[in-house]
Amino acid sequence: MSEPILISGAGIVSAIGVGKEPTLKSLLSQSSGIGDVKYLQTAHDEFPVGEVKLSDGEMMSMLGLPQDSTQIRTSLMGMIALKEALQEAGINSDLIGSTGFISGTTVGGMDKSEQYYLDFLDNDRHNEYIATHDCGACTEMIADHFGRFAWLSTISTACSSAANAIVAAANLIKAGEADIVVAGGCECLSKFHLNGFNSLMILDTAPCRPFDATRRGLNLGEGAAYMVLESAASVKRRGIVPLASLWGYGNACDAFHQTASSPDGTGAYKAMAKALEMGGVVPSGIDYINAHGTGTENNDLSESQAIIRLFGDCVPPISSTKSFTGHTTSASGAIEAVICILALQHQFLPVNLNWKEPMENGIKPVTDMKSPRPINMALCNSFGFGGNDTSLLLSRV
Repeated sequence: MSEPILISGAGIVSAIGVGKEPTLKSLLSQSSGIGDVKYLQTAHDEFPVGEVKLSDGEMMSMLGLPQDSTQIRTSLMGMIALKEALQEAGINSDLIGSTGFISGTTVGGMDKSEQYYLDFLDNDRHNEYIATHDCGACTEMIADHFGRFAWLSTISTACSSAANAIVAAANLIKAGEADIVVAGGCECLSKFHLNGFNSLMILDTAPCRPFDATRRGLNLGEGAAYMVLESAASVKRRGIVPLASLWGYGNACDAFHQTASSPDGTGAYKAMAKALEMGGVVPSGIDYINAHGTGTENNDLSESQAIIRLFGDCVPPISSTKSFTGHTTSASGAIEAVICILALQHQFLPVNLNWKEPMENGIKPVTDMKSPRPINMALCNSFGFGGNDTSLLLSRV
């Protein structure tokens, strides 16, 4: 990669905090946000989840939105995360018009569609929410809160959506099509994907244990995160001190199965290898891997095989922060990338909560925050259904 893409701002919302400071505090104190369901209207209260600790009304108040306005939970979380990212990067109303925005989501406004579906059929009381259902509408709602971006785009590749939004933004900057692009993703919990993951029998009724021999599945979460990506010339011109850089990235699709990862982790291996190749980094140069690490039997074994295949005897410290946030699906790539940035800035290893027993033929994750060496390069993995796998290589400035 001839010139890295610089990251000038970042914002995050998840079960462990609204904003980067609360998120950092939770990571350092090893405080998980996974608990009993509170806001999602579901009969399946046996499954712990990583909910953002705010009601829709509370988020609307934070954003200065009227309580009777038409809003969806996914976009509300997205607005809060995007606001933090824009403010940190110094993107004001004058710059919005020349800034692009790419957001990844899958659920979109499904939370309200579920709530008002019978009304859609029987009466006209909540028809305004019909137009908020799709993914593109969610992106438009977020963008409209801040003004008129130069252009918008929405990416939906399941659990790699946000990571692929970041890749798309970087490609546009590298191609000279844009100087500044804000990218990331957002996702709220819905009955649709809670029931969907339950039908696959990959939800755990206890807190998830990624890479543990006793792992029994994932805990779903929700949240949003965005990063402001800029060319080096733009950062220099604006006099901004960047947080980190996107040194490389890779995407691969092994198309092994609709939902399962390939046993040997072919897609994951290729995505990571491409990211390292683009960045000109050898495997021994990686100081930390934020694993996809869902806590399912299939993913953790597959990802372990891919990592061992690529890194051999120099496997770096690895953890899954889904044990903190739950699996935030389409938002996970951005949420975990921001967590990597915090690790690079503050020089600590996010631990893999709840891990106790080594799995057969698997990796041993981080349980100690202290790194044996400076953390300069972090690899962030996001693997989606259908084998759409993405890795982001983030570097300390």
